Amino acid sequence: MSAHPQLKSTSGAQAEAAPVRRIGLLTGGGDAPGLNGVIRAVVLAATRLGWECHGIRDGFNGLLAPETCIGPPVQRLGAVDVHAIGHLGGTILGTTNRGNPLRYPGRGADGAPVETDRSGEVVALCRARGLDALVVVGGDGSMGIAQALHAQGLRVVGVPKTIDNDLDRTFSTFGFDTAVGFATDCIDRLHTTAHSQHRVMVVEVMGRYAGWIALHAGIAGGAHVILLPELPYRVEAIAAAIAQREAAGHHHAIVVVAEGAQPVGGERAVQAGAEAGRAERLGGIGARLEAELAAATGKECRSVVLGHLLRGGSPSGFDRVIAARFGAAAVRALAAGASGVMVALGPEAIELVPLREVAGRTRTVPAAGDTIATARELGICLGDEAPGAGATGV
Repeated sequence: MSAHPQLKSTSGAQAEAAPVRRIGLLTGGGDAPGLNGVIRAVVLAATRLGWECHGIRDGFNGLLAPETCIGPPVQRLGAVDVHAIGHLGGTILGTTNRGNPLRYPGRGADGAPVETDRSGEVVALCRARGLDALVVVGGDGSMGIAQALHAQGLRVVGVPKTIDNDLDRTFSTFGFDTAVGFATDCIDRLHTTAHSQHRVMVVEVMGRYAGWIALHAGIAGGAHVILLPELPYRVEAIAAAIAQREAAGHHHAIVVVAEGAQPVGGERAVQAGAEAGRAERLGGIGARLEAELAAATGKECRSVVLGHLLRGGSPSGFDRVIAARFGAAAVRALAAGASGVMVALGPEAIELVPLREVAGRTRTVPAAGDTIATARELGICLGDEAPGAGATGV
């Protein structure tokens, strides 16, 4: 691949010789603040090169199930279509987490739910529409799909998106900073009511298998307990930390818990099990902890679930900038001949990393990392050990 002065390639990104004239663009998985910023940047950068940009609606359903889409399933996008959308939440293209072409949901002859690999159809449909390349914006599932399409000969560049910040090989994903900022604001508000009524407030945030939001928002918001999927907790340790605060004259506590946190030897709180075309749906850990801590401490407890509030709203300034950088870099990568890569935020520049090094991997919070160490040094209980002397987390 010919080097580009503003892109750093790692691990041998593959080059493609054919020129690009028309590209497709889609957003998949859950929505996140900053998606519209990526769309805008891709369209504007592609237009400057004289390329056509076609938006595919509702993830891959715009190709595989166009009859389900509201509006044109595939629509040409120009500068007018993306005017003044960078500050808006959501995605003008729509998205879904139920249209994975590698495991597309359907019904068998007996009516039972089945999953079918329709990735070959995606490649054929892209070629039938004259699309020379595809920009896939999404999380770990979308990056796995992008890698599979690349392996079948479609030119693909991925853009990392998830509020959970759990994609490997990128310093950050857009949407994470916005989610942490909103969660922090909520925790700030809960401090005053918890203090006024001497309560324990349990704040449940998103984070299925990685606790980045809970950890960062908990530290930023001055939480006294933070529970993560990476560190199984003991209710006794949490109750001890709350009792220690009580003895020190602090009669309230804030507990921030990721939805995927689980007790030692126990299981995650699951609202709905996995089914064809859909992963398990977590939730309910906040209510569970509310009841357990009320029994263990004798204090009045309340739980709040932030849930999808974390996905909505306008992106932060940081997320707007990296969304624009990612979108422009995706077009830049295609112009430089790249395929089978994901744009990633490095310490100094946007980098290109092979999709094969991202697909199927989850970036979890390192238990021995600096941020965990910081939380412990601040006196925050992480649920995995009894609090040390004087650890009241004031």
